[in-house]
Amino acid sequence: MSDSPKNAASPWRDWPLDREIVLGRVIDAPRSLVYAAWTDPDQIQQWFGPEGMAIETREIDLKPGGVWRFDMVARDGTRYSNRMVFLRMEAPALIEVEHGSDQDNDPVRFRMLLTFDEQSDGKTVLTLRQMHPSRERREWAIGFGAVEYGGQTLAKLALHIAKLRGK
Repeated sequence: MSDSPKNAASPWRDWPLDREIVLGRVIDAPRSLVYAAWTDPDQIQQWFGPEGMAIETREIDLKPGGVWRFDMVARDGTRYSNRMVFLRMEAPALIEVEHGSDQDNDPVRFRMLLTFDEQSDGKTVLTLRQMHPSRERREWAIGFGAVEYGGQTLAKLALHIAKLRGK
């Protein structure tokens, strides 16, 4: 039995909405291409992160149970350590990760669920849901810029895919 968001065993089913951030983007490409941009180590390092941030990868293994450890480096040199643990990958429909700083047992890490829904016109609706450990942590993330930075990241993904498609 799949642990999909609609499954009774899934933490997503009853997650309080006051802990969640949801972002979406329509991308002009089939979902297999959009999914591949998230799961190909060469591609994700090219587009991931908000505007003005460079990605420096220390370890990358994009598979269930795999880890991506990286720093986002701002123009002024400020470094933000990150660790994503890939919990579930159901090509080309779903990716679930745990995302936080690059420290063991990070108390503010959050779950992220990405769904890829292909439309009849060949475009893909990408929905990114963040499930934060508390209402306060969600509010902190919003204040820090999670919505704006997430939107910038998805815009960079759309641009990356458009370039791949020669558009």
